[in-house]
Amino acid sequence: MSEQSKIVSKVLVLESNTACLDHIKVFCDSNGLVGLKVQPDNVMAVLRSNLDLGAILLSEVFADSAQGGTALARKIHAVRPELPIFLRREVADNLDDIPERDRLLFSAAYTIGSIAKLEPVIEEFIFSRSYPNALVRGITEIAIPALESQFKAMKVEVEAPYLVRDRLIFGEIFTLIPLESSWCRGYMMLQTEEDALMHWVKAGRTFVKPEEAYDFRNLNGLLGEITNLIWGAIKNRYLSSVREDVYLSQVPIIINNLHRYISFGSDNPQLCFKYTVLDVNDASFRPLVIQQKFVFNLSWSPEDFSENITSVDDLVSSGELEFF
Repeated sequence: MSEQSKIVSKVLVLESNTACLDHIKVFCDSNGLVGLKVQPDNVMAVLRSNLDLGAILLSEVFADSAQGGTALARKIHAVRPELPIFLRREVADNLDDIPERDRLLFSAAYTIGSIAKLEPVIEEFIFSRSYPNALVRGITEIAIPALESQFKAMKVEVEAPYLVRDRLIFGEIFTLIPLESSWCRGYMMLQTEEDALMHWVKAGRTFVKPEEAYDFRNLNGLLGEITNLIWGAIKNRYLSSVREDVYLSQVPIIINNLHRYISFGSDNPQLCFKYTVLDVNDASFRPLVIQQKFVFNLSWSPEDFSENITSVDDLVSSGELEFF
């Protein structure tokens, strides 16, 4: 898989032992994990923020407090129960001697000497789904021109695609559109901050009149137009027709606005892309972040994935081309 389409996952590393941190960094670098550190006093504040994560690597002894890791795990589970927690222990690389009520907090245990045993664990809990390289690469090839068409004098930067297991919503403006095909069924989401988008509209960097920036409906419409452009291109390129004889089941989508939380009724990880829109003429102008997320919660058969390749005969049959 190319660097452009290599999928990573961000993990929060809660570790006080400097020597262990070096080993954990090597492990993360070798296994597609982007490790993030935080000061002990800021752990809960970070977890209550909109930071997308795939898992947490927690030390049994954290911040020089024996059993501090277990106590902290209880707090983490209360605010982010969907995140797997991998516990680094000093002696045992299992959970057998941990009280049953605490054992359920952790997805796995390891010692720094047996950190390699986490490899199949992260495959199970983080990288549990494979995404076709052509799809991952093609999504950014589609999204960047769509964004460029709606903003003036700008460039788009995109981070490496990553997987998250949490269900947090970024920002206040959120679009949701279904994706249905013979090989997948789910949703695409775009999310952004209202104030940042308004800033671009007020400055005349979009095709919405600056004086109309204060009407939130115009901001909604702008993100909706970008969503339609991306969805249409994805549909034409990747989504074949759905068989009519297949019963299409549904599950409820739960949204809690107070906690900026959305659940699609499954534990499937979300495939995420983070785009940053920058003004090419003014480096100090406030950038705009747009997050694009995919969740294939209803059907997923990547072995049946294929790009829609239109032949000349197809175009002639549809009337788009004719021989002369």
